[in-house]
Amino acid sequence: MAGPKTLLVLENFINGKFVPCPSYIDSYDPSTGDVYCRVPDSGKEEVEVAVTAARDAFLGWSSKSPQERSQIMNKLADLIEHDLEAFAQAESKDQGKTITFARTVDIPRAAYNFRFFAYSVLHHTTECTQMDHMDCMHYTVRTPVGIGIPPGVVNIVFGTGPKAGRAIVSHPDVPLISFTGSTLTAQHIRERSAPHCKKLSLELGGKNPAIIFEDANLDQCIPTTVRSSFANQGEICLCTSRIFVQRSIYNEFLKRFVEEARKWKVGSPSDPTSSMGALISKEHLEKVKNYVKKARAEGARILCGEGVDSLVLPTGNQNGYFMLPTVIAEVKDESCCMQEEIFGPVTCVVLFDTEEEVIKRANGVKYGLAATIWSSDVGRVHRVAKRLQAGLVWTNCWLVRELNLPFGGMKASGIGREGAKESYEFFTEVKTITIKH
Repeated sequence: MAGPKTLLVLENFINGKFVPCPSYIDSYDPSTGDVYCRVPDSGKEEVEVAVTAARDAFLGWSSKSPQERSQIMNKLADLIEHDLEAFAQAESKDQGKTITFARTVDIPRAAYNFRFFAYSVLHHTTECTQMDHMDCMHYTVRTPVGIGIPPGVVNIVFGTGPKAGRAIVSHPDVPLISFTGSTLTAQHIRERSAPHCKKLSLELGGKNPAIIFEDANLDQCIPTTVRSSFANQGEICLCTSRIFVQRSIYNEFLKRFVEEARKWKVGSPSDPTSSMGALISKEHLEKVKNYVKKARAEGARILCGEGVDSLVLPTGNQNGYFMLPTVIAEVKDESCCMQEEIFGPVTCVVLFDTEEEVIKRANGVKYGLAATIWSSDVGRVHRVAKRLQAGLVWTNCWLVRELNLPFGGMKASGIGREGAKESYEFFTEVKTITIKH
């Protein structure tokens, strides 16, 4: 008879060493509903030790040349690629996403990001101006705000927002906060960090529109829009959750879109044929399902997915947090399903008549992260893209990223931008030096 499974127990990583914690939190495998590991429930004490280690390591790391730091970041990328499969397995198990998505998107992208910035750090320049009439020269230097790899440079402290998170953002020796998450959490971060005047980069939620004009190439548009709606179970801040379709092609689009969505297989994340895995937690699954219930109560039509189609799962995944791709039609713009970020495999399809109308409706939410336009009219594409309140606008494609260019949102979707130049400016302080002859 097999004995009980040994749970994985994570530890904090502080000053180059793994450090146990007095208390732990259960972490669940979303695909089975079982506890699979225990995570440190860190608090103020653990954060204090990590901040002290970082402060002590800062001088040595920040004084390293760009070439030395570039070599270290490239080495990190090498190590990630060397253990790519192990990282992919861990990411899939922890988050519920398919192993295919983790193996082909998440982990390779992590390695690519390190390589990109390892290269970028070698090519940044400073500014210099002269004032000959005053015998002065001015120049700028950039000094690091944060820290980077020998012991103490990178510290990982696990825990909940109210304990570990609050301790980090309110600590006087943490000068900068980069956060990706919900708008509500970001509001708490701003309040807690305000007394210390910290620099903030906040990449928050989205309620991203796809605008599909009557001259769109539906053969390309439909499979891409299904992917932009349901990739990673819809748990991507850039996912499409409002689809505006011009009246003349609305019925055809809806029919073909639902047919394509029904082809997506929901199953075990380890199954290479699965298109979608499990949502992140039981609580989040219930939250997403409740949005569908609200839409139905408001008179909207659920065309496929939750409450319409049967979800068939393997025996070992019966208690997992799975949900079918769900398409909602005939929903009002003021509905919570059209206004609030659901962050799940749910998208709403509505019709529109004119360009002016759809721009106004697309902008009619508090968010402004991303948008997608489908049209073969180049003039229209430029007009609409310019007027959409979104930090990123894709045309006839989705999720095509270029790290040299700014990434971030408007309105409740965040503050600041990421990218080669933008990240360099955010993670450093500029200092102007004037020298008189």
